[in-house]
Amino acid sequence: MSSDIQAVQTAYRRKLLSTWPSMASKRVLELGCGQGDTTAVLAEAVGQDGLVVAVDPASPDYGAPMTLGQATQLIAASDVGSQVDFRLGFDLLSRASELQQEFDIVIFSHCSWYFSSSELLANTLSAVRPLAKRLCFAEWDLEVGSPDQIPHLLAVTIQGQIEAFKPESEANVRTPLSRNAVRELIEEAGWAIEAETLLNTPDLQDADWEIGMCLAACESEADYLPVRLRDLVNSQATALRSIAKLKGNTPLGTYSLVAV
Repeated sequence: MSSDIQAVQTAYRRKLLSTWPSMASKRVLELGCGQGDTTAVLAEAVGQDGLVVAVDPASPDYGAPMTLGQATQLIAASDVGSQVDFRLGFDLLSRASELQQEFDIVIFSHCSWYFSSSELLANTLSAVRPLAKRLCFAEWDLEVGSPDQIPHLLAVTIQGQIEAFKPESEANVRTPLSRNAVRELIEEAGWAIEAETLLNTPDLQDADWEIGMCLAACESEADYLPVRLRDLVNSQATALRSIAKLKGNTPLGTYSLVAV
C-alpha cells in the first residue's frame, strides 16, 4: 500500500476514534484486526500505560499485496509496537478462555462483513460480552446518502449474493449486514447502545477496491450459483459496469456505535 493511501486510511481511523470514548491507558481487545490499520491508531491512543490485544482468525500469510504477518510485524517494530499484542490465526469462540484479563473496551472496526454469517457475528458479540465493559463498533453503512455511492453499494450486495453460496471463502465481503441488522444483533447479545455517529468518507479508496473485486468475482466465481441467481448477478454486474468509474468512485459512508 502506498504512503498516500495509508495516510488516507490512517486519517479516517483517527476520525473514527474521535467518536469513541478515550482510549488513554485502557486495555483494549480488537477483533478482526486484519493488517492493523485501526490497531496502529489504537496503540497510539492507549499510550505506554495501555495495551491493545489484536486478534484475527486469518493466518499470517493471508492478505495482499502485504500479508497480515508482514503488516503486523511492521507495527510490532514501530514506536507503538510494545503496546500491541497480536494474535493471528486466533478463533475467539474456541479460545476465549486464553483472554484471561478483563478489557475496558472491545473493538469491531470494519470487520463484521468478513464474518461468514450473521449467526457467527451474533455468537461472537455474545462471547465478548463478559470480557469488556464497553463495545465500539464501526462498519460501512448500506444506507446511501447520495446517488454516486450506488456503485459501491451494488458491488458489496453482489458480493454478498455470491458469498451466500460459497462453502469456503477468503473474500473481504461475505455478510454485508445493514446498520439496523447490526444494532439488533448487538442488543440481542446483551449490549445497550448508547451512542451512534454517521461519518462521511469521501477520501477513502475502498469503493474502487470493492468494485474491482466484485467484477472479478462475477467473472471467476459465479458459475456454481443456481442458474436464476447467476443470471441476476450477471445482470447486476452489467449495471455496475455501466455506472462505475474506472477510478475515483465515491465510497459509502460509515457508522460508529458505542454500547455498554
